[in-house]
Amino acid sequence: MDSASAIATLDQVQNVSESPADNAQNLADAPTDTPSRESHELPQENIALLHREDPPRPATPPIDTNGAVVKPEQRSVELPTSEWDQQLKSLQTQPHDPDGWNKYVRLAEESDDLEKIKETYEALLRMYPNSAAAQIAYLNHFLIPGYFTFAEDLFKRFLRTSPAVELWRFYLTYVRRINLDPSTRDIVRKAYEYALNHVGQDKDSSDIWIDYIQFLRSGETGSTWEEQQKMDALRKVYHRAVQIPLENVETLWQELEAFENGLNRITAKKFMNDLSPSYMQARTVLRQLQRHLGPLFPPASPSNATRPSFHFPPLPTFNSAERTLVGAWKNYLRWEESNPLEIEDKDKATFISRVQGVYRKAVIRMRFFGEIWYMAYVWTNSIGKSEEAINILKAGIEANPTSFLLNFAYAEVLEVAQKHEEAHAVFEKFLDALRIDLEKIENTISPTGGQDSSDAAPEIPNNSSFATQPDDTKPPRTKELADKRREYGLAWTMYMRFARRAEGLKASRALFARARRDRWNPWEVYESAAIAEYHLTKNADIATRIFEKGLEVHGDEVEFVSHYLGFLLSVNDENNARALFERMISSFSPERARPLWERWARHEYQYGDLAAAQKLEKRMAEAYPGDPPIKRFAQRHTYHSIDAIASRDLGVAMARQSSGSGSSHGSSSSLGRTDTQQSFGSTIITPTGSQQLPISSQKRASSPDHKRRDDSYGPASYKRARPSTPPPRDRWEGANHGRRRYGSPSWEKDKEKDSPVGIRRVKDVEDEKPVSLPSVISWFVGQLPTPGSFDGPVFRTDDLMQVFRNAVIPSVTGRARSPPPPPPRAGGRPPPDYGPYQGPGSGRRRY
Repeated sequence: MDSASAIATLDQVQNVSESPADNAQNLADAPTDTPSRESHELPQENIALLHREDPPRPATPPIDTNGAVVKPEQRSVELPTSEWDQQLKSLQTQPHDPDGWNKYVRLAEESDDLEKIKETYEALLRMYPNSAAAQIAYLNHFLIPGYFTFAEDLFKRFLRTSPAVELWRFYLTYVRRINLDPSTRDIVRKAYEYALNHVGQDKDSSDIWIDYIQFLRSGETGSTWEEQQKMDALRKVYHRAVQIPLENVETLWQELEAFENGLNRITAKKFMNDLSPSYMQARTVLRQLQRHLGPLFPPASPSNATRPSFHFPPLPTFNSAERTLVGAWKNYLRWEESNPLEIEDKDKATFISRVQGVYRKAVIRMRFFGEIWYMAYVWTNSIGKSEEAINILKAGIEANPTSFLLNFAYAEVLEVAQKHEEAHAVFEKFLDALRIDLEKIENTISPTGGQDSSDAAPEIPNNSSFATQPDDTKPPRTKELADKRREYGLAWTMYMRFARRAEGLKASRALFARARRDRWNPWEVYESAAIAEYHLTKNADIATRIFEKGLEVHGDEVEFVSHYLGFLLSVNDENNARALFERMISSFSPERARPLWERWARHEYQYGDLAAAQKLEKRMAEAYPGDPPIKRFAQRHTYHSIDAIASRDLGVAMARQSSGSGSSHGSSSSLGRTDTQQSFGSTIITPTGSQQLPISSQKRASSPDHKRRDDSYGPASYKRARPSTPPPRDRWEGANHGRRRYGSPSWEKDKEKDSPVGIRRVKDVEDEKPVSLPSVISWFVGQLPTPGSFDGPVFRTDDLMQVFRNAVIPSVTGRARSPPPPPPRAGGRPPPDYGPYQGPGSGRRRY
């Protein structure tokens, strides 16, 4: 059935009864073929209408060009401002406010105005599509005589893509309610089949399976052939259900066994043996599924209200809880993709339907996490459904208009498909969304922030990349705004890359000319354009002109100047590089100018003469009087990360070897950060003139001593107060004490003291013998952190074991326990608890 016929007005109805529901009308019987598993259209025969003598339907609220509902105050008739109108204005300012939307719905429902309720729910479902609880509440308002036609339209809209079992269950209740006559049983049967083809793989759909089985059982038969048809239909449904990890799969298996044995014990044994592997796999997968879904769908909090509040996903803050939730969803989605049910290739449609339903749930629950949308797009595209995958990207961008991941992915799809105009539209819309975010941040910092003049700028010819001047109004400086501007510049850079790949260098230059007039653009846009010009045209002059234009706007940003200096040095333009250094070094304070000094110093050390290097060091000494002279000298004699002065003369290598924390591959790649600098930073001079150890060598203090129980183990003669916990030390004793760990039982130490001297010496010699390990174990031990890297408190092993030995584990059932056993005999352990195993509880938890 195509989409057009599914959405068409249903005008084929028939009367089903002359009873109190004699105004109920049904659709005429449809063709006998069952809807395909791949179909997502609602069959016409699955919904009957109750619209005889319908009153006029509520008028559709006016919609503006953007698809938004026109506010009452914007209509021709001015209405008095109500609390509902005020809440609407608040939601227009803060559209991602779950509590605000719940209040908005509550105010509309309290008014008992169907038009207002309709307007409210339509706005809500534009913000949170496929919210099953809201859809059901919306439908409930119009499942009244006179409005069933409108309710049927809502069913068509909602069911097409909904993975919510509760909505499909609500739909089936509606179908059975209006199809009471025995002649309409086939309509109900097809409705059940249609629902199970969509959500039958969901573990919570067990109620639908049971209702369907009961519905088939209740069918009356008038002949042996009809009875056989009924039994075959029941067998088919049972066989499908017991292979799915449903909540009640064990109950269904027992019912199937009783059903088959009641028909024929011989065939029952064959059927049960054939289905047993699939059933056992479903049981195993159900337990794994419950573990996966536990953290994803926590139980709803109890509510005393008539209708609990809707749960809407808030905007992400990416705190630890949300990152954990995203990780749990990703693990679950990958697990479902791995086909844990081991569905065969011949039933590939079932597997695809199952994973599609899972991804639909994921993007509803995690609506504002672009990573989940991208996973859904990648998987859908991998099974050959490219159009559906593109629709997923579109829906994800609608929910997350500022998502770099989704916008870039969609732009690449359009670029590959040679749809350049659509790709341009994606980038333009994306830049507009980012610009709105920047303006909001600016307004929170300074309510009178400048306006973006890029919209009012005239069109720039393609050959006039350097003829226009950027806007003089610069945004305020804050870290949040600076980070957002860098991201905004990245969007422009990717836009220019796309234009160059798709339409050539001329188109990329035209975009850069537009970008220059945008007050929000950071210096990275100038640098990316300059580097691209140099690599594509091999012309350093054009790149230099772009850097110079950028210097007019971003000359107060030392990062941009440093990159410009690095570019000039990389193209061997030493004269202009020296001029740039001398021109800009005085523009920054010594603290900010250090990257420029370091970059120019490296060039002088490598390619300049000794006199120039010494002259530069003198200037740097004046700028940084706190730096010791040896620092610059050692810097002059390094190459890459090889700092022999620090390693050999200053003892950095020896210090690393003794601390066990050094490795040749751990050198820093930042400018001027060498071992010499780290060596000079090894001591800290306090204001009083005293020296302290470096921060890295200051370890945490050990845990305070606590009261501990007396040692109740070992010979009775050694029962005495335990010595206090020793101060933090290395885990292994020194060479003079062998390889014995600290914290051995006190009586063992006393035994050793009482042993003859010769025996103790022989034991020490035996302990000092080298231990040979397999090569794999030796490699693994070598990869472990060294004992010196642990800076926490050192625990005594016997104290920790004492805690576990004396721990009293309460009973699960909470019943009274017998008194604790008497102390164990000398040298023994407490007797084990042979009480009955209570288990984790037999109650099942629904997620």
